[in-house]
This record gives sequence, structure tokens and C-alpha cells, in this order.
Amino acid sequence: MPRRRRPQKRVILPDPKYKDLIVAKFINNLMYGGKKSVAERSFYLAMDIIENKLKKEPLSVFKKAMENVAPMLEVKSRRVGGATYQVPIEVRDTRKQALSIRWLIRYSRLRNEKTMAERMAAEFMMAFKNEGASVKKKEDTHKMAEANKAFAHFRW
Repeated sequence: MPRRRRPQKRVILPDPKYKDLIVAKFINNLMYGGKKSVAERSFYLAMDIIENKLKKEPLSVFKKAMENVAPMLEVKSRRVGGATYQVPIEVRDTRKQALSIRWLIRYSRLRNEKTMAERMAAEFMMAFKNEGASVKKKEDTHKMAEANKAFAHFRW
């Protein structure tokens, strides 16, 4: 944590195909070793697969999947008098977006399809239908927050 002032947010340019900032952030998170063109290619291939299978506009499927994966509540550890409590807190919009991007990528990578584009397309379609591992992660996070609701008064 900086001592003087909060660091400035970096400006991200929108992606070339959809002109969307969320897509650009997703591609940046997907990227390995600075290979942005590889990440872009697999993302856009995933969008083509979605368009072919669902016959819907792929960007809206992606946005709906992101929305379905984004958590409303999460728990944070708070140390109070020698004991550590899991305190439920509401999630900020920027963190919601970051978590949903992270979870979609993580559970896409864990899938068994052959290429990353196929894995992402499958995970997006599952999340679009409110199913799949990334949506389960959101539900588990909500269950944790619900179970620790008794410690909500430790929030500050």
C-alpha cells in the first residue's frame, strides 16, 4: 500500500473487433507471457463458436455470462481480539468484474475440450445458462457469506 497517494488507474484501450473495454480486460487477463495476439485469437474464435452454436449475438452472451458469474457478497478475514472472523462484505463493481473475469478464465483452463477457444466458448455458454464451474464458485462464495452473516457487525 502506497504511503503518499493512491496510484492512478491505467487506461486500457478497447479491443479492436468489438470496441469494448470489458473484452479488452478479459483478453489482457487471458494473455500468457505478453502474447496478446494469441489471447485475442482464442477469444475471438470462442466468440465465433458461440455464434455458430447458439445463433445469438456473441458479445451479449459474453456479457450475460460475466453478469451471471459476478458475486454480490464475499467474505474478508477480520482479526478481532485474537480471533479471526470471516466477515461478509458487498463487492465493489470493479472487483465484481475482476473476479468474474478471473473465474471464467480459471475454469475455462480447467475444462477438457481440445483448444482454449472451445473451452472458453463452453464455459461462456454454461455461465450464460447459469450453470458450470464459474457459476458454482459464485454460489459457494455467496453461501460462505450467508453462513457468516452473524459476523456482519464486525464490518468497518
